[in-house]
Amino acid sequence: MKINRRSLIKGSVAAGAFTAAGFPHIWTKDASLAYAAGNEIKVGVLFSLTGTTGIIEESLNKATIMAIEEVNAAGGINGMKIVPIVEDPASDPATFAEKARKLVLGDKCVSVFGSYTSASRKAVLPVFEKRKNLYWYPTLYEGRECSKNVIYTGAVPNQQQDEFVPWLVKTFGKRWSLIGSNYIYPKEENNYCKKLLAGLGAEVIREEYVPLGHSEFSSVVNKFRAEKPDVIFSTVVGDSVVALHRQYRAAGLDPEKMPMASLTTSENEVAAMGGDAAAGHFTSAPYFMVWDSPENQKFVDAYRSRWGADKVTHFVSEPSYFQVKMFAEACSKLAPGDINPANIREAVKGIEMMAPQGEVRLDAATLHTYLWPKIGQCKSDGQFEIIKQSSSWLAPVPYKAYENQTCTEQGLKET
Repeated sequence: MKINRRSLIKGSVAAGAFTAAGFPHIWTKDASLAYAAGNEIKVGVLFSLTGTTGIIEESLNKATIMAIEEVNAAGGINGMKIVPIVEDPASDPATFAEKARKLVLGDKCVSVFGSYTSASRKAVLPVFEKRKNLYWYPTLYEGRECSKNVIYTGAVPNQQQDEFVPWLVKTFGKRWSLIGSNYIYPKEENNYCKKLLAGLGAEVIREEYVPLGHSEFSSVVNKFRAEKPDVIFSTVVGDSVVALHRQYRAAGLDPEKMPMASLTTSENEVAAMGGDAAAGHFTSAPYFMVWDSPENQKFVDAYRSRWGADKVTHFVSEPSYFQVKMFAEACSKLAPGDINPANIREAVKGIEMMAPQGEVRLDAATLHTYLWPKIGQCKSDGQFEIIKQSSSWLAPVPYKAYENQTCTEQGLKET
């Protein structure tokens, strides 16, 4: 068939009429209308349900789904229901990127809630920056990022370490061993930790990294036994946390003399390893399940009612939950035709709300969150005793380890 200019124009007109009638979200200039089409707002839920970090990410999925159900049960967003599209990236960064493209381009989600590791966040980041979409990231992380396409609701290093590290040095001593999983998050957290230790006159006698999913820690434990550090600072993640703690305990090491101090060991990992394996060790986080507040009691009761009486909440499931409420509040400020990623980002800036951990605020400049640092010691029943807590919320400073860099509302500023 010969194609000339006239037939091409006719075909284009016909195609335009067809798409205008049936698929306006693909071709019309005002693509934002698609995000609130048919009284539904589609969002992606991108947490691993399988693989090495499935042990923790499965609970983030549950907290996200529960928050969506609560918003919908309360009338939705100005009468519109949130429709979650769930994908399992199976703890693989490449699969995260593939699923993110599907959710943004194929499913036309206005936002995606997802990721536990920084490796997976870094993998999806180009998708959201290129397509100008929004990724809601609930995990504690290493900072040093200033994307305008990510809403960060987990803790950055200053919010976990500024009180934790000095307290540990004062309480246990100045000889430290650092053990972490081998990717960007543990290395950057340890970089910040070493800066704090240097200022306190403490020393690092060992710094070691193991692969994600690593489960054989006998050589590491033997080094602990031989070197006798005052503190073992752990940024091991996923099911490796379970293996490390069990092998530490099996070796007969004593947390009263050589505690593991973690940024990544939550009630969820403790439930998997058993309370005896975690008892006596410490974690720094903005949230613990035992936190005594009406908001937290409501959250815990609702979570157990929805997912099972044996389930636990923790410091990543909690921001997974409240960030959905932030999303809903931001969207409620917008008319249906104005619901798009850019407008949601502007609407969420400065939002304050009462979360289970306390009142939180989304910082307009950095898109990170004001949080409440706490230090907990694990007990044999699998819960933590909160032994120290901040007197007020703490501002996020994602570049605190890098004095010449600042995250601003306009982007990264270097001096």
